[in-house]
Amino acid sequence: MNVDLFFQYIVAGITYGTIYAVVAIGFNIIYNATGIINFAQGEFVMLGGMTAVSLHRFLPLPSAVLAAVLITMIVGALIEVLFIRWLHKPSVLRMIIITIGLSILIREIALHIWGEGVKALPYFTGTSVSSIKLGGVFVSPQVIWVVGISAVMVALLSFFFNYTIAGRQMRACSANREAARLCGINAKNMVTLSFALSAAIGALGGCIVSPITYVQYDSGTPLAIKGFTVAILGGLGNSFAAVAAGLLLGILESFSIWVMPAAYKDVIAISILLVILFVRPSGLFGSREAASMKEF
Repeated sequence: MNVDLFFQYIVAGITYGTIYAVVAIGFNIIYNATGIINFAQGEFVMLGGMTAVSLHRFLPLPSAVLAAVLITMIVGALIEVLFIRWLHKPSVLRMIIITIGLSILIREIALHIWGEGVKALPYFTGTSVSSIKLGGVFVSPQVIWVVGISAVMVALLSFFFNYTIAGRQMRACSANREAARLCGINAKNMVTLSFALSAAIGALGGCIVSPITYVQYDSGTPLAIKGFTVAILGGLGNSFAAVAAGLLLGILESFSIWVMPAAYKDVIAISILLVILFVRPSGLFGSREAASMKEF
């Protein structure tokens, strides 16, 4: 393998790894606030992309993306209010079944609304054939948008959780929900906020990757699997570790094409997930306490 091809694989791995990290961060936000593993997280990515494509017929691209994020936020909040809030200390297994069921429901609704066709937003800048040459490596302008916006999202989330009242209240609920209630924090509203915030992050991720990966009604499920793998790999609840784990998985997948057919690329994620669950359930960067899922 020559040097240029090596770095081209690195760029591709970073691109896809960033996408996986965004989905994993959505998993972590809900897990931190509730202890729930939301297997419908990938559908938020799909909804964001599909909604933005539909709205772009009538609105400029920035407005379509913003409206898609807001609509998906509302969907995320409604899911929590209608299907999660009324449950009293559900078991982990019950929550897994509920979120998987919600994923199937959202996917079927999307199929009826948008059909089976593959859709995509236009590139934010440039076109699919225009590339920026960095040394001997060609980088799509949309890749820069993906990495840049994802980095800004991570920075804003860090600021939100560390320096805003709502963010600190969510962290308090994560640490000890009963103590947070006694301090006057509305824990149920914090859970709803976590679903809305997770949906918004997923939707924005779906919008920025849509020009590269395209989107269709069932594209959320594979992303949910990859995002869950990254969340486990980094350690549940650790969003910064999810970024590192996402990049690691993306690069491993990218280089796997060099040694095996592209059809086997998804095997990498499943294999890593199984190994981590057997060898180190807390993840590479997680604590042992994180390995045991909390109840509502």
